Amino acid sequence: MSILATTVSIVLTFGTAAIIDHHKQENDKREIVMMVMYDMYNSLEMVQRADSALYESMNIQLKLAKDTTQYDVLWMSLAAFLPQTDFTETTEHIFSTSMETIHTLNNVLFTENVAGFYRIRHDYKTMVNDSINKEIVQMNTFSSLKATLNFRYMNYAILSRGFVKGMQMKFEQCKQMMDVSDNDLDAYRKEREKIECDYKDIKSEKLKAIDEIITLQNEIDAAKPKLN
Repeated sequence: MSILATTVSIVLTFGTAAIIDHHKQENDKREIVMMVMYDMYNSLEMVQRADSALYESMNIQLKLAKDTTQYDVLWMSLAAFLPQTDFTETTEHIFSTSMETIHTLNNVLFTENVAGFYRIRHDYKTMVNDSINKEIVQMNTFSSLKATLNFRYMNYAILSRGFVKGMQMKFEQCKQMMDVSDNDLDAYRKEREKIECDYKDIKSEKLKAIDEIITLQNEIDAAKPKLN
């Protein structure tokens, strides 16, 4: 049934109030979908960068193995390429704990796919990001040429690539299920980034105002002894 046919059917059956409520529900649903897709997009971008960092680390390790005289320079490059994932879990929390959100979406398969995406994201952070950083610290990997060359990036790189592929699959499936195009996502991303930029400006102004108050109080406190 077309959107127009659905709208006419609702109006004839339940009246104008029902169609207003229906439109609100559809708008709420679309907003939740875009919010979740935006979070998935950002998460995927982050793990892809981390995955690339692991692959680059293996390339650097190969260069070092071929020319050990570059150790003093290359070990710092390896340290710089440690994978980092700093996920914002606000959207995941809202999505996974709010029954109202799940009810509004009214799509079990989409809900399951998103939940699966977040499970993989969690596994990536614990099994790749956190584990490799912990092992490197424990083994003092960059303390010597031998330790640097003996570190096995391969296991983490294989895990990483598998997780990335899994997240990509879930992401694409969710886009198709909810009819979200790349243009839709790009437009929403730009809108969110503008809002976040405006928020940062407001926060910066607030901090500046607080600094001015603290500075003034310090000047008052410094001037007090002069009255004695």
